[in-house]
Amino acid sequence: MQKEKIMGPFDYEVVQIDGDYAHLRNLTQPEAENKLVARALLPDEIAEGSRLHYECFEYSLL
Repeated sequence: MQKEKIMGPFDYEVVQIDGDYAHLRNLTQPEAENKLVARALLPDEIAEGSRLHYECFEYSLL
């Protein structure tokens, strides 16, 4: 049995920006629910459709 990756790395797509939050779809685990993340934790340049890489508690643009 393979252990599930909990800490990443993961790739996400920004599906919606809602005020101070962004809804992210996990591209690494498509069956997972969308993740709601404070925009303060994300790169300033994000827009809907942006792709992000998450590793070591940091998000970066792909």
